[in-house]
Amino acid sequence: MIKNEITRLIKDKRARVGVIGLGYVGLPLLTEFAGKGFNTVGFEVDERKAAQINAGQSYIGDVASSLVKELVDAGRLRATTDFDHLKECDAIIICVPTPLRKTKEPDVSFILAAADAIKKRLRRGQLVILESTTYPGTTDEVLLPMLQETGLRLDEDFLLAFSPERVDPGNPHFQTHNIPKVVGGVTDDSTEAAACLYSQIVDEVHAVSSARVAEAAKLLENTFRAVNIGMANEMARLCYALGIDTWEVIGAAATKPFGFMPFYPGPGIGGHCIPLDPHYLSWKARQHGFDSRFISLAEEVNSRMPEHVVQLVSDGLNDDRKSMNGCEPKAATSVITIRLCAKSALTMRTSRAGARRSHPSNSAMKKSARPIAS
Repeated sequence: MIKNEITRLIKDKRARVGVIGLGYVGLPLLTEFAGKGFNTVGFEVDERKAAQINAGQSYIGDVASSLVKELVDAGRLRATTDFDHLKECDAIIICVPTPLRKTKEPDVSFILAAADAIKKRLRRGQLVILESTTYPGTTDEVLLPMLQETGLRLDEDFLLAFSPERVDPGNPHFQTHNIPKVVGGVTDDSTEAAACLYSQIVDEVHAVSSARVAEAAKLLENTFRAVNIGMANEMARLCYALGIDTWEVIGAAATKPFGFMPFYPGPGIGGHCIPLDPHYLSWKARQHGFDSRFISLAEEVNSRMPEHVVQLVSDGLNDDRKSMNGCEPKAATSVITIRLCAKSALTMRTSRAGARRSHPSNSAMKKSARPIAS
């Protein structure tokens, strides 16, 4: 059985691991495998990134350059823009972006490009895993047919699974090795092989019954956050209207030891995942005639927060007998995470009110801005 061949290679550390996409998910993953003794290769379309890695330099905050250099010098890690080297890999993991189109529909073009690169070089004995966040059904409805066009057969020639990325950039307490990994294969053999692979680098692997379950679990995680942040933001606006301190209310509610989890209001939502992922779920729901109203309502509430924050700033200035017109809202814009954040909307609204735009230095942004977990 192909599963036994692949798992034997993995357990013996003879499996060659390839990661497509060396961003804030892919590069930490690659270094984890290399650090555990696997020979690894990272695939990038950006020649500059590949060159940096091969020179022992990291461009990801959570990965130290000293670690990259150590692994490169040991011959266990390298990066390339030549996707023909995919043929050499026994396990291939896809870690590419999944943005939204302007219509807020899923854009899986990066996944399709990666899958096409694999398809052209697919051989017997390979395990393919998708980590990019996507709608339920992508792995078995999109990737599987593409790979089967080669004439190779699932379970007999290759294996296919989904394992959602979980990253909290900038958090020293949670890194790849101690974040539980959810794994779901298109078949049971695929699940077992993928779970075996990840068990080499993470403390806990949670196998589920299918790739669809794993895909849906990731969207639930991030939709849960978006909806609850929306609730916190709506409560903040209500408390403001009632003249009540929002933070005191949340602090008091958080003393309940069961049935409550504190979420906090802010100028909007940010990060690579939270503003985008719920739309993948709602889009798939619409394909089945289901209206995901919570997701739409949360987006509506969260999108209004920049306007509310401008109102708070204006009221605060008025309390001090100062004008919004001519002020520089540095503090209002520099503390918000850079990724897909409400900063641009907030800046636009304060500018409309007459505030002068002022962009903090890169060093100031690094100190004040913390990426959002995914």
